Amino acid sequence: MFISNSAVINPPEKQPPPGPGLVRAQTDASLGTRLAPKTFVGAQSTYADDIGTFNGGSYRVSHRDTNTLLTIQLAVGCPIQARPGVMISMSPSMSLRGSLSFGWIKALAGGQLARSTYTGPGEVLLAPSILGDVTVLRVDGTRDWTVGKDAFLACTTGVKIEYKSQGLMKGVFSGEGFIVFNFSGAGLVWMQSFGAIVKKELAEEETYFVNNGHLVAWNCKYKIERVASGGIISNWSAGEGLACRFTGPGTVYMQTRNASTFVAHLNGVIAKT
Repeated sequence: MFISNSAVINPPEKQPPPGPGLVRAQTDASLGTRLAPKTFVGAQSTYADDIGTFNGGSYRVSHRDTNTLLTIQLAVGCPIQARPGVMISMSPSMSLRGSLSFGWIKALAGGQLARSTYTGPGEVLLAPSILGDVTVLRVDGTRDWTVGKDAFLACTTGVKIEYKSQGLMKGVFSGEGFIVFNFSGAGLVWMQSFGAIVKKELAEEETYFVNNGHLVAWNCKYKIERVASGGIISNWSAGEGLACRFTGPGTVYMQTRNASTFVAHLNGVIAKT
């Protein structure tokens, strides 16, 4: 058989070896932090459908990220708690009971005074009260979680829900107000957001800035700091003044949209019409 030179297949070119990961900026060294990992790990998307089980039921988060739907299947006698007004539908075999708890701190903070309890057997469909996503937070009892009061959607009964206060700086500049949720115990918490939810894992003493109004949940410490370097003019022109500086180890959940900024944008559009 004759094979012309034009038919000869050239061997594949040898691919260059992969380059190193992004090396974290050395500016953190000047801040007195000891950064354990040498490779930067970016924030992660939580966009894919989330399917799971818990003691007495199962769940599925679908139609993400602005039309998100949370479907929960409950066994006989298994309850979950949810914020009022988020139910789309439920099986006729389900039972729904509302409860009301009052506290001056909760009332002044604008927290939810009412709570809905759904008990199986059957199915219940829940959806965020805003155009956003839903993600599940697994509380295992080893570390408490702080969740913004507007981010709570539903939880299993093993989760203990409390309100806690933030300091003056955090209450004014974090975008979460003076009162936030504190979750402990063991179970699942479903959180809602405005926009998509992004997860950031922080290593030991790693630092990360989150802009005001974008927090959803966190389990590590933070403080309010100025982001832009320079003086007042630099901060104003950069558009980013004070932000939340988190320090690991821990995890931070963020939302991609800021409700206050969105409202301001709508007000500006309406004023022009």
